[in-house]
Amino acid sequence: MAFRPVCVVIALAAGGVFGTAPVLAQQQAQPAAALYDVLQIDDMIAVLRDEGIADAAELAADFGPAGGSPGWDASVARIYDPAQMQALVKAGLDRAMAGKPDVTARAIDFFGSAPGKRALQLETDARRALMDKDTEAAATLRWQDMVARGDPRVALIRRFAEVNDLIESNVAGAMNSSLAFYQGLAGTGGPFADMTEADILDLARGKEGETRASTEEWLFPFLALAYQPLTDAELRAYTDYSATPAGQQLNAAMFAAFNGLFNSVSHDLGRAVGLEMAGQDI
Repeated sequence: MAFRPVCVVIALAAGGVFGTAPVLAQQQAQPAAALYDVLQIDDMIAVLRDEGIADAAELAADFGPAGGSPGWDASVARIYDPAQMQALVKAGLDRAMAGKPDVTARAIDFFGSAPGKRALQLETDARRALMDKDTEAAATLRWQDMVARGDPRVALIRRFAEVNDLIESNVAGAMNSSLAFYQGLAGTGGPFADMTEADILDLARGKEGETRASTEEWLFPFLALAYQPLTDAELRAYTDYSATPAGQQLNAAMFAAFNGLFNSVSHDLGRAVGLEMAGQDI
């Protein structure tokens, strides 16, 4: 399965370069709904859905008839139903943010401001742009050139990734998604029916190095592309606040919510692949 980091950036910025906006949580009867809105979750899920459908086409070519069967296409549409994906993420975010009204208020405060909205929009736009292979290749070459010539922005981007634990958290999330995929696959019978939990764990662990490399190869060109319009001062402010307790808690909550989505989707895809290979109705 192809993998792209999901929760790339959930860092906050308060004061300083970014400035602040009124705390919208105090103006909302339903602060949870306000949090979804300011974090632009539905926009991110729309991109993830498009990525997933594209990846599913590659899965069909690898595991089943070229292009997939009508049953496969119906399963993919069901798995990547936007309303279902939104519900999974929002429920996960509710659980992770329970009892943290201050963190919620700080998130709404910043991401409801013009700079916060812009940062999230840059992330979503860059992620969608990288679905194009030529754009992804160009972004990779640009990042490699930045590293080769010692561009000062490289250190800022690497620090940003470190503070937000973007490598380790995404690698762990990808491996858990891989486990879920093979569990779904093995549960349908067929050639994978004899796989034990130990076999599945070994298979996932054996891909850790590959997963880590692919994460880094995608992540840093993405960050460089997404934050190209930000000034160094803006990126530093974003990074500095990411290291605060509020920023860390929101980041962890978003990883938990989106990893829950990916585990569910991966399990269902594994099951759909298994049934496709077995020639069953899915």
